[in-house]
Amino acid sequence: MDDGVSDFDGADRLIRTWREGLRPDPDLSVSQWADRHRRLASRASAEPGQYRTARTPYMREIMDRLSPGDPTQRVVFMKAAQVGATEAGNNWIGFVIHQAPGPMLAVQPTVELAKRNSRQRIDPLIDESPELRERVKPARSRDAGNTMLSKEFAGGILIMTGANSAVGLRSTPARYIFLDEVDAYPASADEEGDPVTLAEARSLTFSHRRKVLLVSTPTIRGLSRIEREFEASDQRRFFMPCPHCGAMQWLKFERLHWEKGRPETAEYICEGCDAAIAEHHKTQMLDAGEWRATATATDPTTVGYHLSALYSPVGWLSWQRIARAHEAARGSDEAMRAFRNTILGETWMETGEAPDWQRLADRREAWKAGTVPAGGLFLTAGADVQKDRIEVDVWAWGRGLESWLVDHIVIDGGPGDPACWQQLTGLLGRSWIHASGQPVLLTRLAIDTGFETSAVYAWSRQVGWTQVAPVKGVEGFTRTSPVTGPTFVDATVAGKRLRRGARLWTVATSTFKAETYRFLRQDRPTKEDQAAGDSCPPGTIHLPDWADGEWLKQLTAEQLVTVRTKRGFARLEWHKLRERNEALDCRVYARAAAWIAGVDRWPEARWAEMERQLTIETERIPHDPPTKSLARRIANRRTVRSSYMG
Repeated sequence: MDDGVSDFDGADRLIRTWREGLRPDPDLSVSQWADRHRRLASRASAEPGQYRTARTPYMREIMDRLSPGDPTQRVVFMKAAQVGATEAGNNWIGFVIHQAPGPMLAVQPTVELAKRNSRQRIDPLIDESPELRERVKPARSRDAGNTMLSKEFAGGILIMTGANSAVGLRSTPARYIFLDEVDAYPASADEEGDPVTLAEARSLTFSHRRKVLLVSTPTIRGLSRIEREFEASDQRRFFMPCPHCGAMQWLKFERLHWEKGRPETAEYICEGCDAAIAEHHKTQMLDAGEWRATATATDPTTVGYHLSALYSPVGWLSWQRIARAHEAARGSDEAMRAFRNTILGETWMETGEAPDWQRLADRREAWKAGTVPAGGLFLTAGADVQKDRIEVDVWAWGRGLESWLVDHIVIDGGPGDPACWQQLTGLLGRSWIHASGQPVLLTRLAIDTGFETSAVYAWSRQVGWTQVAPVKGVEGFTRTSPVTGPTFVDATVAGKRLRRGARLWTVATSTFKAETYRFLRQDRPTKEDQAAGDSCPPGTIHLPDWADGEWLKQLTAEQLVTVRTKRGFARLEWHKLRERNEALDCRVYARAAAWIAGVDRWPEARWAEMERQLTIETERIPHDPPTKSLARRIANRRTVRSSYMG
C-alpha cells in the first residue's frame, strides 16, 4: 500500500482488520466450536462457565455429525432426560450463527414453548458469547432483526416456532432444521399434516447440504415418532469398556443391581466378567467409550443414537437415584411409564387386550355390597350419565392403588328428572361401613360431562366443587398427565349463560383404561397363599361376588387396537367389543377422582394417618360385615372424613 494511504491516522488498524477479514474461518467441528466459544449462563445451566464436551463425551460424535464437513444429512437422537442433549442442540445453533451461517428452523412442540425456549435458552446462548453478540444485534436496536421468535445474523436467520403452527413450519426454506421433543408434537399442524414432514420439506431445496436434527424423549411404543425414526436408522449404542476386564458393552438397566430397599448399593454388573462396576468408574469409562452401529439404516444419510440416563455423568443423575426412582415407580403405571421414558429413554408398551370376563368371575371374592373391605382406606365414585339413568360405581382404594368395588348404584330418571339429581346428591352425604366398623364418606365423585353437559354443570355448581369433579374424557396416550385441570369453562344454568361458571377436569381415558386392564390381568396369590400371609401385588383389583356377568362384560367391553391414519401413521384407539361399557367408564372416572384426590402422590405418612383414622390393626381383618349391634353403635360415632378433604 502506498505511503499516501498508510500515513493517515488509523491506517495500521484498517490494514490489520482488512487482513484479518481475508483470513478464512477456522475449520472447526461443532464440538470444537463449543469447547472454544460456548459459555453456559448461570440462569440457564446447573454448571455455568465454559462448556466442556469432555463432561459428556457421548455428545461429541452427535454434534460433529452436524458439522458441514460431515456427509450425514439427518441425525436422530432418542434419549433420556439429563444427558446434555439440549445444550448440544444449542451448541449447533451457536455454531451455525458463527461458523456456517444459513437459514435455520428450530421447532418446539408449541409456539408458547418456543417463546419460553427463546427467553431461557437462546438469549443466554447469544448473550454469553462475544462471537454471537457481534452477529446478532440486541433486540432494542433499530432494525435489529432480533425478536422473540426470529434472530437475524450475517448470512442467515434463526426462526423459532411451534409444531402446532403450520404457518411457522412453512414460513421459509431452511438449510438447518432442529426438531426438539418430536414425540410431544401434535398429530397435525393446524390440520395441514404431520409437523415433522412439513418442517423437513423446508430443507429439501438444499439437497445434500441440509442438516436435520430430531431429538426426543420417547413415549408410547407404536406411536413414538422418535422410536420410528431410530428404528429406521443404524441404531448406534455407546459402548464402554469394563474397568476390570476391558469388555466393550452398552449399558442396560437389567444389569444394574442393588439390594431390595437399599438403592444406595446400586452397581453395574459387567457382561464380560460379571464383576460389579462402581459408579466412580463411569468417568473413565465414558472417556474411553465409542458409538457403534447395531443395525443397517434404511437411509444411509441418516444416523441414529440412543442413550439412557445410566450414562449420565458423575454428579448428575446417579445409579443410586435411578434405583430409587425405579423402586418408587413400582405399583404405578404412570410412574413406571415416566421412568421408562425419561430415565431409560425407551418407549412404554400399552397393552389393551380385554381380560376374559369369565376368568374375572372365577376370581370374585365375598363381601357384602355397601361395605368396605379392610384394605380400603378411602372412597371415590365414578358417575356415567345416560338418557334414562345415572350409573354410579363406588370404589375403595388402598396402598399401591389396590382397589375394591364397594357399590353399584343405578339412579333411574335421567338428567331431565330433578329427583334423579336429588338421589345423586344424597350419595355425597352417605357413608359406607368399613371392615373396622368405621363409617366412611365419599372423598370425591367424578361425573362425566359428555351427555347433557349443562345439566351436569348446573348440579355440580349446586352441590359445590369440594366433593364433585366434572370430567371430560379425551383420547390419546401422549399427554404428560392423565388428569389436567381444573379449568374454568362457560356453563349454561337455568337458561342463563355463566362465564367461567364451571370447573372442568380433563381425563386421558386411554391411560386409565389401559391401567385397569393391566391390573385385571395381574397374577395374584392363591387363597391359600393369602391366608398364609402373601399379599396381592400393587394395583390388584378386587371384585365382589355380587358383581354379575353383565357388569363384568361392561368392564371388559373395549379393546385397544392400532389403526392407520390416511397419511399412514399409526394410532392407538379403543374400540367397543360390545355396546354397553358403563362399568368401564365408571371405573375410569372413579380412578380419575382418586388421582385428583392425590393418591398417586401421597407419602407414607399420609397412608399411615389414614390407617390410624380407621383404627386398622396390623393383622388382616376379615371381610365379614359388621353385626346389627355394631351398626347401631356406629350410628352414634363421628363419621370419618380423611384429612385431605377440602
